[in-house]
Amino acid sequence: MCSSVLLVGVALAYGIDPAAVLPTVLGFRVESVGLIHVFRAVMGLYLAMACFWFVGAIRPSVARAAVLSEIVFMGGLGLGRLLSLLLDGWPGPILFAGLVAEFVLAGLGMFVLKNLLKDPG
Repeated sequence: MCSSVLLVGVALAYGIDPAAVLPTVLGFRVESVGLIHVFRAVMGLYLAMACFWFVGAIRPSVARAAVLSEIVFMGGLGLGRLLSLLLDGWPGPILFAGLVAEFVLAGLGMFVLKNLLKDPG
């Protein structure tokens, strides 16, 4: 559930008005329609995943799939950021916080999945 809430916030920051928000938050300008399109597509993906994780939190029949997808999603983002940190250098405090949060959330997801596997209900 925590990942759902956080991802909705990130999605809306990326997609509601990327040309206004991203220069302030991430320090780069979004000037082309193509780049705006990409950030709104990312927003759609993030919102869809957040919805799936929310459904998994309230419907036991999809809980395992939702938690597993959250682990893969957050772990994949974290690994990509870690690779960038090693290859490209320091990304700034906000993006580094994202890396930490993604690994923490993936770890929490693993903990939840382990407990779900103990309880076959």
